[in-house]
Amino acid sequence: MRNICVIGGSRYFGKHLVELEREAGNKVTVINRGSTPRLPGTTRLVADRDDERQLREALGARTFDVVFDQVAYTPEQAATARRVFEGRTGRYVMTSTMEVYDPATFAALPTGPEGPLLAEDRLDLAALPPAREPSRAGDAPDPATAYAEGKRRAEAVLLTDPAFDTVTVRTAHVLGGGSADFTGRLAHYVERIAAGRPVDIHADPRPTSFVHHEEIARFLHWTGSGTFTGPVNAASHGALTVTELCDLIAAGTGRRPRYRTVPGGGAASPFSFDRSYAMDNGRAARLGFGFGRVEDWLPGAAAEARADALVRTG
Repeated sequence: MRNICVIGGSRYFGKHLVELEREAGNKVTVINRGSTPRLPGTTRLVADRDDERQLREALGARTFDVVFDQVAYTPEQAATARRVFEGRTGRYVMTSTMEVYDPATFAALPTGPEGPLLAEDRLDLAALPPAREPSRAGDAPDPATAYAEGKRRAEAVLLTDPAFDTVTVRTAHVLGGGSADFTGRLAHYVERIAAGRPVDIHADPRPTSFVHHEEIARFLHWTGSGTFTGPVNAASHGALTVTELCDLIAAGTGRRPRYRTVPGGGAASPFSFDRSYAMDNGRAARLGFGFGRVEDWLPGAAAEARADALVRTG
């Protein structure tokens, strides 16, 4: 039996991860702010991870074999975790995002025509420029840029001179789960296509990467048991453009998707991108993990979302 800590993990695929750890016979401690019920079979510690003193007090003298960090969004949070968990764990797994590769949020990754899938070494964390301080109140980055930049810098804190064996899992867009999917992005497409409403897309949409919510939980669980370190991409095989995504969703509705092209710079539906940054999952494969194919699990996930929509609408 191993001693596992999960920071966050109270919803969506984090709950699946906790379930997998429990099913493996491990002792699981979940750290959150106490706003959700305690997960069955776990020990819950209530603490604000941004408050280092409170986090240390909640942990007491506890140590862990593996820490899964589901909610590290900023370099400050990563630095706090690095200090607090140094000497408490031998392995630290941070859930990051494919958005770290988005050229629209990082000038060092130029936007260009569709190219090869991006491997982990495409992003040089050691070459990140100094963080830019807003010069005035209205100069703050947009939420998407702030999210991607926060994840890049959080990775850099944990992977530069690491205090423990560290893995940063760059997760593709997570789909599936019906009502459990709090993002509602798959439901957006399922409901629009079923109702015959148009989907807003770019004139030349580029492919992106996806992963099933249960698959990413299995990958995180598997990663916790490994010995490798560094960044690793987590994505199902088969990058899709938004129209390819809609075609797979529509296959179960008997309707053809309708599209509306947005003007240059306009806001499109989720997963419509005018730049390509789909991920190469080759490192995970070489390490021994076999991802499935999007085309195999997406129809089932779409059916689950349609069933959930029927329940909600009566």
